[in-house]
Amino acid sequence: MNPFALLLLAFLAITFLQSGLDKILDWNGNVNWLKGHFSQTLLKNHVPAALLIVLALEIVAGVLAVMGIIENISNHSTQLGDYACMVSCITLLFLLFGQRLAKDYDGARTIVIYFIPALLGVYWL
Repeated sequence: MNPFALLLLAFLAITFLQSGLDKILDWNGNVNWLKGHFSQTLLKNHVPAALLIVLALEIVAGVLAVMGIIENISNHSTQLGDYACMVSCITLLFLLFGQRLAKDYDGARTIVIYFIPALLGVYWL
């Protein structure tokens, strides 16, 4: 068992599954808020589609992280955990792009905080 992998994957699972669940449970609220957030960008007419893409990526990243935890405990492998970290990085890059596009630099800075452990996971797993 790799304690680093387990902790990192738990962090990613919580982060992305909670975020995805929030989007599912409050889809309309998220779409309405994001329409305002992106009203001055090229995404202004594509908010639901963009949100659906991010939602799918978050769910995939979170599920892979859970599967990576199970895999690491059961056979000491980190392959699924590595995939979880890669999908997490891709997801965070999508989110970073959106925040920069909306000129929400504080939001973009926050995403970097999540990107660092996900990127370290790609390197170490």
